[in-house]
Amino acid sequence: MQTINAKSQYKLSSSDLEAMLALIRTGTLALAGERLGVDASTVFRTLQRIEKGLGQRLFERSRTGYQASELAQELATLAEQMEVQLEAARSLAQMKPEQVSGLVRITTTDTVLHGLVAPALKLLYNLHPLLSFELHTGNELANLTRRDADIAIRATRRPPQHLVGKQIGPIRVALYAAQTSPLRTFDADIAVSASWIAPDDAMPDHPSVVWRKKHFPKVTPAYRVNSILTVAELVGQGLGIGLLPVFLANGRSDLRQLTDALDECQTDLWLLTHTELRHLRRVSTVFSHLAQTLELK
Repeated sequence: MQTINAKSQYKLSSSDLEAMLALIRTGTLALAGERLGVDASTVFRTLQRIEKGLGQRLFERSRTGYQASELAQELATLAEQMEVQLEAARSLAQMKPEQVSGLVRITTTDTVLHGLVAPALKLLYNLHPLLSFELHTGNELANLTRRDADIAIRATRRPPQHLVGKQIGPIRVALYAAQTSPLRTFDADIAVSASWIAPDDAMPDHPSVVWRKKHFPKVTPAYRVNSILTVAELVGQGLGIGLLPVFLANGRSDLRQLTDALDECQTDLWLLTHTELRHLRRVSTVFSHLAQTLELK
């Protein structure tokens, strides 16, 4: 590792830590600058000044971006703690105690967002119009420790031990066809020759994929898609049969349930956050509301 001549007793500032944290989270000067509201050259000069002052490199440059050193990662942990405390202070300083404001980042899947979370957030926004939301959908669990999100709502049998949360309930899954389909009940022989709509290789461990491969190993889906919500839409349009969460299919007039809930496909829905984040007023308000209103049917 290259060493830079150090100035004695360099004093890190809060803005130094903020810049380092932004670079760790984004990996590039340009994205870090966007997060900080400055240009990439300003981030670069700030990093040069910090490294020169400390007498050692904090990041290794590569074609893919900036990789944080062990020291940079430790400093980032402290910076996150400072960030949490600052946000807590801002929450306490609100003019009216009954008002809750600020941005809350929520990560979940598109299925859970459209089927459960969006209606709950509509109710919450009516109560607290100063709140705003950043909603991320994807099948990976965002890093709550690194503050990629404040709250995660995930289907899992084993939530990460470093997170705290509430088990909302079981996600039941069944096989569905279109309401216009001639299929009325499940028939294994017919199912083998039917057109299946299923998640693609981006979700190889999804319970519906595991179940289909176990019970119908010779079936090749006619349509592979990257979300369960798309499975529901295509099934509803009569393109084939597919496995869907019961909560998502309930209330849709274009779907017909062919089987009872399949025990092997069942998972649990968890509402999760980080231990340090749950004390922030904006996060605790949203978390408590979702814990009370999310309901699986």
